[in-house]
Amino acid sequence: MRGAVGALAAVVSLPLLLAGPPAAGQAAAEPPPASGGLQRAFADAADAYSVPRGVLLGVAYLQSRWDAHGGAPSVTGGYGPMHLTDARTALARSGHAHGGGEDRRGDDGRRPPRALAAGAARALGAGALPAALKTLERAAELSGLAPERLRTDPAANARGGAALLADAQRRLGGPAGGSPADWYGAVARFSGADDTATATAYADEVFAVIRSGVARTTDSGGRVALKADRSAVRDPAQIARLRLRTADARGTDCPESVSCEWIPAPYAELSDGAYGNHDKADRPRSQSVRYIVVHDTEGYWDTALDLVRDPAYVSWQYTLRSRDGRIAQHVPLKDVAWHSGNWFVNAKSIGLEHEGFLAAPDAWYTEAMYRSSARLVRYLAKRYGIPLDRRHVLGHDNVPGTTAATIRGMHTDPGPYWDWAHYFTLLGKPFERAGGEGGGSRQAGGEGGGGDRGAVVTIRPDYSRHRPLYTGCTKPGEGCVPHGSGAVRLHTAPDASAPLVKDAGLRPGGEDSTTGVNDTGARASTGQQYAVAERRGAWTAVWYLGQKAWFHNPRELPTAVPGRGPLLTPKPGVDGIPVYGRAYPEAAAYPAGVPVQPVSPLPYRLLAGQRYVAGDRLPGEYFYARTFDTSHHQVVRGEELYYEIQFGHRLAFVKAADVRVLG
Repeated sequence: MRGAVGALAAVVSLPLLLAGPPAAGQAAAEPPPASGGLQRAFADAADAYSVPRGVLLGVAYLQSRWDAHGGAPSVTGGYGPMHLTDARTALARSGHAHGGGEDRRGDDGRRPPRALAAGAARALGAGALPAALKTLERAAELSGLAPERLRTDPAANARGGAALLADAQRRLGGPAGGSPADWYGAVARFSGADDTATATAYADEVFAVIRSGVARTTDSGGRVALKADRSAVRDPAQIARLRLRTADARGTDCPESVSCEWIPAPYAELSDGAYGNHDKADRPRSQSVRYIVVHDTEGYWDTALDLVRDPAYVSWQYTLRSRDGRIAQHVPLKDVAWHSGNWFVNAKSIGLEHEGFLAAPDAWYTEAMYRSSARLVRYLAKRYGIPLDRRHVLGHDNVPGTTAATIRGMHTDPGPYWDWAHYFTLLGKPFERAGGEGGGSRQAGGEGGGGDRGAVVTIRPDYSRHRPLYTGCTKPGEGCVPHGSGAVRLHTAPDASAPLVKDAGLRPGGEDSTTGVNDTGARASTGQQYAVAERRGAWTAVWYLGQKAWFHNPRELPTAVPGRGPLLTPKPGVDGIPVYGRAYPEAAAYPAGVPVQPVSPLPYRLLAGQRYVAGDRLPGEYFYARTFDTSHHQVVRGEELYYEIQFGHRLAFVKAADVRVLG
C-alpha cells in the first residue's frame, strides 16, 4: 500500500501485559557480555530465570528467527531476538511520515471517492501506549538491565525475555523450570494478544517450533540450534487462566490454525453519488480467483483499520499485524476489493496487507507474521486452486499498470526487503534448482523449451548475504541502510558499472533506471522466472521488458538457480508484438448496455527472437461493476485468449494469437 496510509498512528488498545511490580528477588544483577555467542547467552538467560531452554529459544525464534537486526526496531517497535517492545522510542527515532491517498480500484468507470476523511491517521501522542508495546520497560524492571542495553545487546535482550517469561509463569501459578508443556500459558501471554484465538495461535506456533527443532545462522553470523523436543505438548486449559476476550470471527474465511477477526469494510453509497469501498460479486461462481497480492500497509495496524473502515477509501481482504500475526478480515472472499490499482487483477485476486514499511529495511517483520501469512495463503490457494508460485502469489509491485498513463503511479510494495525465499519455504514451495547450471561461462543455445538445460532461471539470491545498495529510504539519493534483499539489479551489459536497463513505461523520455528503493525499472525479484538470453562468465542475461538485461550470477554465490517452464516468442513474420496490462475481451463480446473497454497496449514491445516464460492461458474477461446497484453487474468473457508472462518486474499479458509456445 505504498503511499496510502497516514503516518505515526496510535496502536490498538490491548490489556496490560505482565503488569505489576517484580517479585522479590526477581531482578538479577547485570550480567557480563556473553562469551559463548548467542546460543550460550540463551542458555545462561534460561537458567538464570528457570525457564526451559527450549521455551526461550522457541519464543525468540518466532519473534525474530534469533536475529538481532543490529539493534534496529521492528515495525512495531520491538528490539533484539526477543522482540522486546519500546514503541515510543522506536517511532520517535524512525521519522516515518507517509501520507496521501489514491483510488486503487484500477478502473476509471466509477466516480472517484472524496478525499480521505480527516483524522483517519491518529498521532502517536494521542494516548498512552498499551503494555504490549512497551515490554522492554517491564523487562528492564525485572532484570535490572538498562533499557539501551536491552535494545542493543542480544545477550541482554535474551535475559530480558527470559525475565518476562518467568514473570508470566509465576503470575499464572505455574512451576519454575519443568518441561515446556508447563509453560504453554506463559508463552501465550508473552504474545501480548488480548484475545484467546491470537494467544493460542501464537503459543501453538512456538510449540510447533520446539517440537520440530530448528537451526540457522543468524544475521550476526552465529549458529543457533534448538533441538527437537516432542514433550512440548500444548495445554489449552492454561489459556483459560489468561482471561482474554473472545474475538468475533463470524464471517471470516481463515484456517483454524490462525487467529482471525471480522472487522468489516463498509459497502456504502456516498452522498456525492460515488460508492465504496469494494464491489459485491459472487466469486468463484461468477469469475475465478487466480491471484493473491501481498502488500505492506506503509503504516501501522490501527491506521490500516481506520482506513479500510472509511467508505470513501479503498479496501483489501485481510490485514496482518506484525507483532503477533493477528489477522483481521474486511471483505468477503466472494466480493472484489479495491487494492491493486488494476481492475482486471482486483477482480481475480485477494489482497493481504502486512503491517510495515518498504523503505525502512530495518523495520523488520516478525516470524510470527510471516508464518501467519503463509498459513493464510496456503489455505486460500487450496480453496481456489491457486498455484503457489510467483506468477500467482504477487507483490503489489508485480501488478502491471493498466495503460501507459497508469504505469508511473503503480505501487512498489512490499519492495526489495520482503523475504520471498523464506515466505515460500513457509508455504512449502521453496525455490529449488530444476537442473542445469547456476552460473559459469556456458552460452545459452538454441530456442528450446523450458525443459532445455539452462533455458530458464529462477531468481534466488541468498537473502541475508545479498545486499545491493538502494537509495531514497529516507532522503532522495541518500543510501539506505545495507540490508539483505531478495531482488537483483539488471544492467545493459555484463559489468557492474554499466547503466541499468531502461523502463519505457516509467521513463518515456528514455532515462536510465535508478537504484531508488521504489524504482522497479531494472529489478528482478526472488521466485520470478525469466528466459536466458546469454551467459558470459559470472554474468547471466535474460529477456526483460523487450531487451537483454544482465545480472551478476557468480558460481560461488549465485543469484539465480536453473528453472523450468514453457517459453513463448512472437509468431514468425513479425518484428514484435504488443503487451498488455490487463486481459480484456474483444469488442464483439460485450452485450448491450456494457461499454466496450479498450484493449490498450503498454509502451513496450516483445520483439522477434525474444523469449519469455509463459504462465496461464486465459480468456479475456471484464467485470462490469460501476454502480452501487449490483443488479447491473456482469462478467463479460470473450473468445480472445491471452498468455500471462513475466515481462519485467511486473506481469504482463500477450494475445495467444500473436505468439507460439516453444518446446
